Amino acid sequence: MENRFCCFLLATLLLSSSQLVLAQELDALGADTQIERRDISEALIDSENFEITASAGIISIEDFGSNMVTVARLAYHISEDFFAEAAYGMSEAGYTSAELLYGDVKILSDDERNYSYYNVSFGYNLLPGEAFISQGRAYNTAFYVIAGAGVTEFAGDEVFTLNYGVGYRLLVNDWLALRVDGRDHVYSSELFGEKKNVHNLEMLFSLSLFF
Repeated sequence: MENRFCCFLLATLLLSSSQLVLAQELDALGADTQIERRDISEALIDSENFEITASAGIISIEDFGSNMVTVARLAYHISEDFFAEAAYGMSEAGYTSAELLYGDVKILSDDERNYSYYNVSFGYNLLPGEAFISQGRAYNTAFYVIAGAGVTEFAGDEVFTLNYGVGYRLLVNDWLALRVDGRDHVYSSELFGEKKNVHNLEMLFSLSLFF
């Protein structure tokens, strides 16, 4: 028992002396043996959850041709994957084939051709990733799906409308993004006497600011 205790004591002394010698050698070489802690300021971490978007593109109003559309959108990013978005869009319907063929036929007045919609939608970032534009330059991207509901005002009527689609977002930096969206706006219409579901397809190109 005494031999084991002596061996343990001797080993402890040898380990302590070796650590002391190593520390002295590091000091002699000018090495800093003190580990410095880094102070991280939480204020420097980006926290922009709101996104305001200006969009322009083409909307195909069923039976009334493809027309220019402008849209304003405000989104709140609930998490890294989910976001909610409110949108308001405006366009002006063209002419039906009957109106173009017979010049004296007027299905809608000029005021009734004003087309607008507003809706609230929820989106999901399905495929976040990166885009490499040039060597050494990478940009965060996201392919997302979105769906929602709202109201369409057209032909002197207001109708409940569902919308759904897909989009692609490219973050230029932490406050600026480019977006491309494709949406379908679906509602029930009896404009031509027979009730049917109308599909108004929309393609948008957008510039977004985060704040």
